[in-house]
Amino acid sequence: MDLGSLKKVKGANTTRKRVGRGEGSGLGVTAGRGNKGQHSRSGSKRRAWFEGGQMPLQRRLPKFGFTQHGRKVYQIVNLKDLERLEKTEEITPKVLAEAGLIKHADRPVKLLGDGQIEKKVTIQVHAVSKTAKETVEKQGGSVTLL
Repeated sequence: MDLGSLKKVKGANTTRKRVGRGEGSGLGVTAGRGNKGQHSRSGSKRRAWFEGGQMPLQRRLPKFGFTQHGRKVYQIVNLKDLERLEKTEEITPKVLAEAGLIKHADRPVKLLGDGQIEKKVTIQVHAVSKTAKETVEKQGGSVTLL
């Protein structure tokens, strides 16, 4: 058996319906649109979200809360995550992204104080919690805000 001898499975090829091409085609006269009514006429459209005049889903669901459009979204790094880093001379968002602790090096990073750190580190982040800063400085390290 080779590629030249391959044939399509029976039923794989079907001819498309030629709508409105005479009565002998099986889809003549009304062209499969029924007899009368809005959707039998030309120019009628059924929108994907139209529910037949029923109250639409987006209007039935309750609305609450508030979305602040200008807020800063920080990527979170905890102190316990810094223990996994081997290179600790100077920790920047780029180093954190390479280590897989954050996804994007160009987005703001916040250091939080969950866990302990046993080594001296110099870290550059966009924001830091009070406890995280105290813990790093207690170990002799420093935190610089970008």
